[in-house]
Amino acid sequence: MPSKSPKSRKSKESKNNPHTKQPTSEIKESQAENMSQLLDVTIAGISAVQIVVPSDLAKGVLGTVVSILMTVQSVIKNKSAFLALVNKCKTIGEILERATKDTTDDNLPGYLAHALSELNSLVNDINNKVVSRKKQGLLKRFLSVTIDRDQIASWEKDIDSALKLFDTEALVGIAMRVEELPGITTRVEELTGITMRVEEVVSRIDSNLTSVNVLKYQPIEPPSRPSMFYGRDDLMAELTTLVVNGEHIALIGPGGMGKSSLAKAILHEPRIIEKFADRRFFVAYDDLDPSTITFETFMTHFAKALGIEITGADPLRPISTFLHSASTLVVLDNAETFEDASALSALEKIPPAIAKIADIHGVVLILTSRSRRNATDVLWRTMDIPPLDLSSAERVFFQTYPRSRCSDAEEEIKDLLRELDFHPLSINLLAHTARQNDWSPAMLLQRWNNRHSAVLNAGKGRLQSLSDTMQLSLNSPSIQGLGEDGRRTLAIIAFLPQGLNDNLAGDLLPSLQEVDTICDVLRRQSLVYRQDDFIKVLAPIRHYVQDSLPLPDSTHLQEIRTFYYGTVEQCLEEQDGYANIIISDHFNIEHVVAFDLAHIPEETYRACSKFLNCLTWHLPRPTTLTPAIFNVIENSSTYELKAYCLWSLGCLYDALSQLTDTIKIFKAAEALFLATGNHKMVAECVTSCADMYRCQARFIQSQQLLQGFQRSESWEYLSEPTKSQVWYFLDRARMCRFTASADELYVKYSDSEDHLYDLLSKIQHWRAKLYYGGETVQVNERLKDLLLQCTFTQVCFARRDALMGLAEVAFCEGRLSEAMDILQQIVEMFEGQHSDDVLWYTVLKAAVASKQGDHALARKLIYNAPGSLQFFELRSAFIFLHRSYAAACIELTAGAYDRAESHFIATIEGCDIQGQLDFKAYSKRGLGEIAFAHDDFALAAVYFTEILSVCAEMGVPERHLYSCEPFYVLPDRFCGWTLFLEGQSPFANIM
Repeated sequence: MPSKSPKSRKSKESKNNPHTKQPTSEIKESQAENMSQLLDVTIAGISAVQIVVPSDLAKGVLGTVVSILMTVQSVIKNKSAFLALVNKCKTIGEILERATKDTTDDNLPGYLAHALSELNSLVNDINNKVVSRKKQGLLKRFLSVTIDRDQIASWEKDIDSALKLFDTEALVGIAMRVEELPGITTRVEELTGITMRVEEVVSRIDSNLTSVNVLKYQPIEPPSRPSMFYGRDDLMAELTTLVVNGEHIALIGPGGMGKSSLAKAILHEPRIIEKFADRRFFVAYDDLDPSTITFETFMTHFAKALGIEITGADPLRPISTFLHSASTLVVLDNAETFEDASALSALEKIPPAIAKIADIHGVVLILTSRSRRNATDVLWRTMDIPPLDLSSAERVFFQTYPRSRCSDAEEEIKDLLRELDFHPLSINLLAHTARQNDWSPAMLLQRWNNRHSAVLNAGKGRLQSLSDTMQLSLNSPSIQGLGEDGRRTLAIIAFLPQGLNDNLAGDLLPSLQEVDTICDVLRRQSLVYRQDDFIKVLAPIRHYVQDSLPLPDSTHLQEIRTFYYGTVEQCLEEQDGYANIIISDHFNIEHVVAFDLAHIPEETYRACSKFLNCLTWHLPRPTTLTPAIFNVIENSSTYELKAYCLWSLGCLYDALSQLTDTIKIFKAAEALFLATGNHKMVAECVTSCADMYRCQARFIQSQQLLQGFQRSESWEYLSEPTKSQVWYFLDRARMCRFTASADELYVKYSDSEDHLYDLLSKIQHWRAKLYYGGETVQVNERLKDLLLQCTFTQVCFARRDALMGLAEVAFCEGRLSEAMDILQQIVEMFEGQHSDDVLWYTVLKAAVASKQGDHALARKLIYNAPGSLQFFELRSAFIFLHRSYAAACIELTAGAYDRAESHFIATIEGCDIQGQLDFKAYSKRGLGEIAFAHDDFALAAVYFTEILSVCAEMGVPERHLYSCEPFYVLPDRFCGWTLFLEGQSPFANIM
């Protein structure tokens, strides 16, 4: 797919063609005159900026730039060779004017001061060399001097580097206080040569500007250097050298060996700070469970650690954009979490994503893991982390336990540390246990010898050392004082992926009346820690507890189940206290449901269905319950229960616009409903699958599926209202194919007064009349009559469709203000209830504003969606494609072809991922029109020809590509597609 405009490609080809005709002397004179005028204008512009900027440092930079340009103007012979340099100088002025507006040297932020200082040093150096060459020319009594092109190119390269520094250090800060920087972003791209579209640069500065993936930067400080980090000096030096040299490192070892501490310490080495500055990041995955992690959660954690936010169909794109901007060191901690993920999609998608990140120039990765199952496409320098040496182990121990108490037992303590295999976490836990329990060295040794003689004989014992240290901690007096409740609570905390919600602990475990006290004791013993509102265990301890302690006992597990399932049962679509619990504890609830599906599926199906509904309403996201549901071995008595569970799962994936997965799930539910004789739900599954095909613009498949269903055994068992529903969905596909007349569509009713699909069919019949060229006055009157039959509380979606038809009529007749008002009525209908509808019709309002010529309002409507709508768009690919295509049309109508091209390309990429055909065809039409506007008729013909094959796949006549989507039609002035279809010039010979 072309990524540049046709004009830019033609210019580049002409420049590189040795047979291109060279300029005549007359042309050269004209070019010299133009260059002189450009210098005059640029000098005047920068001088004007120099007067108004309050920063003396900025004034100095601009003054030096003026000096360079004046020397070029006055004595340099080969002025035309300075064209690129002059443009760079011009942009320096424009950037500094915006960057230092209302900013004196006294309140100049550090990031700007540093960037300006670097720029000042560079332009002074260039100026000195230009002036020196001028003096040499005058001494030789030449009227003018020349400067080698290689020297000029070198200066251009130096300015590129300085502006790249300015981009990464200054613009990030500017973004926090400016509202509109489209000019800067375009020029920065021209100067720095960053190979990204304008939208990708803009998105790094202001999330309210046009973007495919929105990216906000909030600098994140790396974690502090561990206070109890000792020894490993040689290893640290070796690793630091490898990182500085750009090697990717995998730190491998068992839990608690100090891999994370080592990685954190590396982040604070002087050579690392010098190379990477504030681009040192630590991505922690120890709070995730392999059974719950998905590709989306992996990328979200990654982006959060970088201090950015991601949206759009491709979460890797904004991360890559950010990482491309400067040298970056990223630590991926506890990588075994995603390396051993249960979800197949995570195993398939995460390693390639890591490989792509590792391939970015200037990016260095450090990975810590228990597993050697690292991304295979990355050239890792694998390092097995050894235990501590004796001296370092002693320092770790005595950092916590008073050395003064061990004057007579230091050798015994050394032996004990050796028996621990110098395992850092074990040493730390042991020291804390001894100190908090006030054990003497003799008592500590006695406890160890009595409880851990097996370790002494094991020899290796690294993991065993952690296990025994855990046992010692659990057997300490403070833990023993808790009785069995201490171990039970620890087992519960380890069982729940998110840990125990501190605010809900009493509700989740009512029989544990001292649960808060128990958690405080466990925390003091370093067995758990608090993060946000949750009490958690470190990953090594969690694995130990899960492997060594019994699962939560049936009483406490039932209490957790009762509370969570009760919350799920009472949760409704409106967000309230129950919904807030679903949102806060969703991974915990999901884990309990998955556990119960594996053990007591018959008792869990209903809770599973309800929980999936709650996710659909309040937190739409992919779920690891998918394999858990499919893996349950059903019997005839549970067919229907499982079928309804699959139905709810399909609805969730429908909300996520994961249409391919949705179809698979609904088909599985259909088979179970058929086995139980529930033919009405069979029809629901079939019509839902057909509608998924329709949403993908696969009208042929949709029509064939529904026509085949009418010949199935279920058809005879259906009620007339249900058959009416099937006919309704069948005609939705038939309408888009134009294989029948409008009079034949939506005319089969059940004659049921209160049946929704009868009313919907009547509305759609008159909308079809409009699409097929019917009389708009009659369509308008009949839709108004039907609107009166729609009440908001009973048939809101019928009311929506009627209003939408009226808006389309108004739009087609040019009554744009009325169309805008009608769309606003739809938005108000769904505000606070259906975020997808609100966002969808807000985008259509933007299309109307664009038609009115109010491009500012159109952009505001399409880019400034409230947070709740952005949240939904992030998870709904269909909404994203709708919004992305509309944004492209707005920019195309406004004449911003570069922006429009980027949006069209992004839409096509999303369509390829989602299997979407209509937006793909529309976007190719847009790219063809851009090529046509640039007089690149051959390229336009390529795009238009590709549309023909997409239309054939959809089953839509190419002349009716937009007939059912009035709001998506491009303005009449974009006539390339029409001329192509008619075989008119300039396509007569190309065809």
